[in-house]
Amino acid sequence: MKAIWNGKIIAESNDTIVVEGNHYFPANSVRKEFLQDSPTHTTCPWKGLASYYSLNVDGQTNKDAAWYYPQPKDAAKQITGYVAFWKGVQVES
Repeated sequence: MKAIWNGKIIAESNDTIVVEGNHYFPANSVRKEFLQDSPTHTTCPWKGLASYYSLNVDGQTNKDAAWYYPQPKDAAKQITGYVAFWKGVQVES
């Protein structure tokens, strides 16, 4: 699977985990040079507290376009260390 935004591959892996229709990519498959830490957090009742990254590619920013769960609840332990994408990021095989 690949996550693509603004013409660049942000992440690529054969080992994604699909949760609620979203592909979660292993952190080591994500190109860190495109990520910017975000102060945004949201809470999922069964996954826990989510943290976000904004994407910065070729001078363009996609705010909060990636998220992850630093310490997911037990029901979502399998996505520890994984990152998912939305907001126009194309996820395709």
